Amino acid sequence: MSEYRVALQDMNFVLFDVLNVADDWANMDQLSDVIDPDTARAILDEAAKLTSTLIAPKARAADEEGIHFADGVVTTPTGYKEQFKQLAEGGWVGVTANPEYGGMGMPKTLSAQYEEMMCAADISFSLYSGLTAGAIMALDLHASPELKDIYLEKMVTGEWTGTMCLTEPHAGTDLGIIRSKAVPADDGSYAISGTKIFITGGEHDLTDNIIHLVLAKLPDAPPGTKGISLFVVPKFLVNEDGSIGERNQVVAGSVEHKMGIHASATCVMNFDGAKGWLVGEPHRGLAAMFTMMNYERLGVGIQGLGAAARSYGTALEYALDRRQGRGAKATVDKSAEADPLLVHGDIRRMLLTMKAFVEGGRAFSSYVGQQLDRAKYANTAEERAAAEAQVQLLTPVAKAFLTDTGLEATIAGQQILGGHGYVREWGQEQLVRDCRIAQIYEGTNGIQALDLLGRKVVGSGGQLLLPLGAEIKQFLEQEPGQWGTEFKQLAQGLSELERVSKDVLTGFQSDENLINSVAVDYLNLLGYVAFGYLWLRMAKVAEAKPELGAFSTGKVKTAKFYFAKLFPRVHSLVATIDAGSETLYEFDQSEF
Repeated sequence: MSEYRVALQDMNFVLFDVLNVADDWANMDQLSDVIDPDTARAILDEAAKLTSTLIAPKARAADEEGIHFADGVVTTPTGYKEQFKQLAEGGWVGVTANPEYGGMGMPKTLSAQYEEMMCAADISFSLYSGLTAGAIMALDLHASPELKDIYLEKMVTGEWTGTMCLTEPHAGTDLGIIRSKAVPADDGSYAISGTKIFITGGEHDLTDNIIHLVLAKLPDAPPGTKGISLFVVPKFLVNEDGSIGERNQVVAGSVEHKMGIHASATCVMNFDGAKGWLVGEPHRGLAAMFTMMNYERLGVGIQGLGAAARSYGTALEYALDRRQGRGAKATVDKSAEADPLLVHGDIRRMLLTMKAFVEGGRAFSSYVGQQLDRAKYANTAEERAAAEAQVQLLTPVAKAFLTDTGLEATIAGQQILGGHGYVREWGQEQLVRDCRIAQIYEGTNGIQALDLLGRKVVGSGGQLLLPLGAEIKQFLEQEPGQWGTEFKQLAQGLSELERVSKDVLTGFQSDENLINSVAVDYLNLLGYVAFGYLWLRMAKVAEAKPELGAFSTGKVKTAKFYFAKLFPRVHSLVATIDAGSETLYEFDQSEF
């Protein structure tokens, strides 16, 4: 696998030149004394060193070795324990965590860049701290002060890790039918019994304790999702002085043998009367868990982005070095018997597709992160509500579109290397395998599409879509300069998005299958329009900075490529949405 080079210049460009996050931070009372551009750049520099020198070089060996499981015990690959210790000692587990418990308290716009670096370096390794960060957020937002005092500091410092235990053998997306039970005990705890599957980091040897957040039902629980409660269940009970006590009745029954993320322990967890404590209110567990899901789903989208970024770096390096054939024009290097792959049109098509998706995805993930920061830290309730509405609309797009384009990019990166992309040495096949799961877990991309179109767009009567449309239209009111053609393309794409949205709002009333049938195409349509908006924002800023040299001209030319070669996909998506559900549901079951 080639050396990982972090795109620091592009990250800083997106944050400070395109999104102007420094103004946001300065104007938010809760952030103004915590973060500034110089501090942010220093953090990104250190994160780049950490991920490129400590984590990335060992990713392929860790994938080759995988985890080891015997008698309920998981041993992680060689070096992981030492890597995690260094990560924790640097404070990286608590990048966004509450400073009251030892966290850095950094905004999501900044942590999104760090998460991309971690995922590009090694998705498997990133999951142990990533899931812990999610558990930390849930406890900080919903747990009692007593539970926070017991668990949060050690989780924030990385002494302990955390999990999220939702899925059961018979209940994946439909959490309302989970069977795990929580029986009250006289001492205020609960006896948790049940089996959870696909639990990332459910068992490992990286830390002395693992804190499970478990969804279960109380004896008096109402049916469905309204009867789910959330519990904290430690692997080892904690003594009054904070030390680790006796083993709790929770064990890993087995681990999954997966297509990718081989170094991440994906466990079947058995709870046999394990001691747990209620987090938040009874029967409100799913709501508590979902307060962090916007962050988690953006995080999964960033996994796709990180894999794509790493694959692009490798593919570009290979295309510059590998010599095969001759160029079509006077690109011939007569000093060698063949030309670099980069001279060939199809190689350039794939590389530029990767570049457009990676840099567009970086801008989009940062944009969604900016909305999350505004929803959390803006000074007025009105500003927070407006940002929260944007978060609700864009979270499913971030999860699904970033992982779909991420997989397309990693496959292109593998293709550029030809046979060398198919074998393990260069690591391209690992990135394809590791990226693939991101389209599936944390809610499959099909579920994300249903959430977007069914709950967010149709569910709001189209109102959630209006602010984004208004923002893009306001942008399009400025002088286009050299971007007249692209401005018209974006305006047309937005107009078509608004038109099909109205058609679905009326059409679903007479066709109950409509939303389910067109949701994925609708999500992708919104994704391409959103990327187009951000690509034009980047291009306008870049052309005003000629001092950036090739970075600036490359950004401008990639924007041109995006609108010439990728944005036209909106037309086929509109056509498939307009086709509705008829051709899907005219089949009898016997005709499949």
